[in-house]
Amino acid sequence: MNDRRKFFRNALTLGAGFLPIAKAAVPPVAVESPDLKDLPFTLDNGVKVFHLVAEPVKQQLTPGKTVDLWGFNGSAPGPTIQVTQGDRVRLIVDNHLPEPTSMHWHGFEIPHDMDGGPGISQEPIKPGGRFVYEFTLHQHGTYFYHSHMAMQEMLGMLGAFIMHPKEAYAPRVDKDFVVLLQEYWVLPNSTVPNTMNMEFNWLVLNGKAGPAATPLIVRLGDRVRIRFINLGMDHHPMHLHGHTFRVTGTEGGRLPEAAWIPGNTVLVGVAQARDVEFVANNPGAWMLHCHLPHHMMNQMASIAGPMSRPHGQMDSDVSKDANRVPGFPQDAYMEGPMMAMDEMVKKPENYNLPPGWSGFMQGMMTFVRVLPPAQYDQIMERIRRGQS
Repeated sequence: MNDRRKFFRNALTLGAGFLPIAKAAVPPVAVESPDLKDLPFTLDNGVKVFHLVAEPVKQQLTPGKTVDLWGFNGSAPGPTIQVTQGDRVRLIVDNHLPEPTSMHWHGFEIPHDMDGGPGISQEPIKPGGRFVYEFTLHQHGTYFYHSHMAMQEMLGMLGAFIMHPKEAYAPRVDKDFVVLLQEYWVLPNSTVPNTMNMEFNWLVLNGKAGPAATPLIVRLGDRVRIRFINLGMDHHPMHLHGHTFRVTGTEGGRLPEAAWIPGNTVLVGVAQARDVEFVANNPGAWMLHCHLPHHMMNQMASIAGPMSRPHGQMDSDVSKDANRVPGFPQDAYMEGPMMAMDEMVKKPENYNLPPGWSGFMQGMMTFVRVLPPAQYDQIMERIRRGQS
């Protein structure tokens, strides 16, 4: 008997355990949306049913600055929707705004009458009205939903829509985050953004401006994915300190590995999504921010007039040179640390950061905190208990 026949005879004799066992499908990890909630769903004969309410919201961008926006289910951006490739979903949209709206599912390959193009694929949803969208999802990747009324987009009406693959992408990540990029122009004496303006003075991540934006917490050695979504008027070059990532996906879905691009800055254009992945092998509190200089500041706008300069202890060190050193002071007095507000933005994710850290975090800025296991467990326990 030859070796091949002997192998199969022994396999049948010893049972299936002798043969190589196919690996079970590995499910993806859930996406985390710092400072935002997930949208819950119910099941109706296998259909996942989500309920979105378009409505005016009050959004605190940072302590002391609350603005009037339009969003979904109490926040701007709206809650994150998470589904799995192959799901059939029903999305009930109620309009509590004072004008018509519609909901576009950005990048979805769905029937035309579900696309949400007002006056084209559907009649706009009138104030007090409702429209029910229903379709089956065959795609997977980073997608988003938004009003298809242009000025409503500029008032905050978007949200992340994550389509998980049936089996986790390889290599599988340990942490998966989504970060939505927005900007607003709000005059100092107003709470309502001017949606027609082309200059912006509040730059936010998931609806929060630095230092109020919640850091992304990861364990040293974790493989991490960050999904950036941009729906505004400006492009944003998003930069991560301390690590080299690979761009692994766009708003069109997952990229083949041969097309992954290494970098530490990725340009996220308007109406685009970019997924980046990296191994968090370098411990520390690493800045994650838009690298446009004006986007690393709040209240930066020439037509609003110069800012006050509420500097801390460094102010006395530099003020003596203000009138005799070329290039200082600058037009908007933006250089140097702003007033630290550590206590005002105190939360578990900020625990044990250096005193005064918040004075250097403005605009579209946050951290990726790469923590050794003991420190990671400590902060995660504080998050669980809600301890600052």
